[in-house]
Amino acid sequence: MVPLHDLTAYCDERTLMSLYKDAPGAFNGLQLANARGVSKIGAAVDVGVAPFRAAVEAGVDFLIVHHGMFWDQPRAFTGPHFERLSTLISGGCALYSSHLPLDGHPELGNNAILARQLGLHPTLPFLVRDGQSIGWASESQLHRSALRTSLEKLYPRVIAVEYGAATPQRVAFCSGSGNSAVPELLRSGIDTLVTGELREEWFPVAQDYGLNLYLCGHYATEVHGVQALAADVARRFGLPWTFLRTDNPL
Repeated sequence: MVPLHDLTAYCDERTLMSLYKDAPGAFNGLQLANARGVSKIGAAVDVGVAPFRAAVEAGVDFLIVHHGMFWDQPRAFTGPHFERLSTLISGGCALYSSHLPLDGHPELGNNAILARQLGLHPTLPFLVRDGQSIGWASESQLHRSALRTSLEKLYPRVIAVEYGAATPQRVAFCSGSGNSAVPELLRSGIDTLVTGELREEWFPVAQDYGLNLYLCGHYATEVHGVQALAADVARRFGLPWTFLRTDNPL
């Protein structure tokens, strides 16, 4: 059994948490403690009654999530929100959340991992906010047909909007929602973006400005960071870990 404080302190440092200015509701770090320490680590993208119950049933007592519990606080602890808390507390499962740090981290982050999945090197900062890169971009010589084929092998649903260069020189990555990333493309002179989801209004923008946009699913592009952090912490402390996958198609 590893003391909870040791894991929490390691996660805070490993994710470079203090460097990222996130939304107040993200509340990065330990969101709920337990009283017994940690014997098994879990990873999930989202909070919810179902993943919490699955974690407890799997013997997880330290659950790492990307989207934490407190986005819409303050709120009463009633209904499903009460069920979430009571499931974790009765199951002795602590909850640790990491949002922007697990998007932008140069090693463990969703966007760096997205780039490396395609054999690219995430060396170019993209979506820099308060001095930290949330997304990443890579130099590329991939033809867009090869890029699309590789993504279709990796992700169950890929929407391709292809009006940019047939062989883009740079590819940007923004996991989850890419709505803030398209204007950044135009400012940075990059014409190709791999992201999770976009609003419909960006389709005519892609036509007008000549962009390649690849939408791979919000959830699907954000499984990587929590898995990478859980695996890293598990190695550091000699603990088992598991990923609690859901059937989220979005």
